[in-house]
Amino acid sequence: MYEKYYGLTEKPFNLTPDTDFYYQSLTHQQALNVLMVSLNNGDGFIKLTGEVGTGKTLLCRKLLDMLDERFSTVYIPNPYMSCNALLKAVADEMGLQTDIEKGDYLADINEQLIKNAQQKKQTVILLDEAQSLPVESLDAIRLLSNLETEKQKLVQIVLFGQPELDVVLENKSIRQLKQRIVHASELQNLSFTNVVRYVEHRLRSAGYYGPGIFNREALQRLYKKSRGIPRVINLLSNKALMLAYAKGVFYINAKTIDEAAEDSQQVQKSSLSRMKLASQFGMLNLSSRSPSSSG
Repeated sequence: MYEKYYGLTEKPFNLTPDTDFYYQSLTHQQALNVLMVSLNNGDGFIKLTGEVGTGKTLLCRKLLDMLDERFSTVYIPNPYMSCNALLKAVADEMGLQTDIEKGDYLADINEQLIKNAQQKKQTVILLDEAQSLPVESLDAIRLLSNLETEKQKLVQIVLFGQPELDVVLENKSIRQLKQRIVHASELQNLSFTNVVRYVEHRLRSAGYYGPGIFNREALQRLYKKSRGIPRVINLLSNKALMLAYAKGVFYINAKTIDEAAEDSQQVQKSSLSRMKLASQFGMLNLSSRSPSSSG
């Protein structure tokens, strides 16, 4: 829509995690360093937490890109599943032809882990949105971490999750898992300086090399409205560019950011209203089908 207007090769503020747009802020670089050092050291459990929209999934994909042929990786993007289903998902990602009737996924995975170790490959399982894991499934992950030789762990496990993951890990039934977490990092929101650099980086990554589109007041307002959360920055920046394009204005000021924020709030209110209406409509339908109303 506005790409040609601004001389862009693609949209700079998409919400989909894209490693081509990865911005190396201090908090993200520190977290990535901890992950890489831990994996290279062969440490068992590693945990990374961060609020919604701080870039955990993007960091996870960046990590996957950085791991070389020494590592055999298994990525589970949505682990909200039963214990057996989770083990099956891991087995499937490993390319194993498991016996469905037998259902002994742990034995099959263990056999593959041993093969990987014999080939000098370290297996890494990355679980995104780990706060959604049922306690039973987390315990299955702990059982996987038991697999080891006399000299090394056969598998390393990285948990990416929202702060609620820490609450889940307080469950007494999985206290052994919590004790096995060797390294833990937490992503922080971006500072104002990093918000400025983040916006510039995203625009350059999308092919823009002209003068700054967002003036300083706009960037200050963007920082305030987004609280330094990358996903919200993307949402507001994208809407601001659309609004400026629609008005035939090239540069973005604080007022445009306010309008983008207001529009976002209106969309959220509209969505909530539709959900409420749909719920009420469903109740009416149930009522109309009840024995008393049908006579």
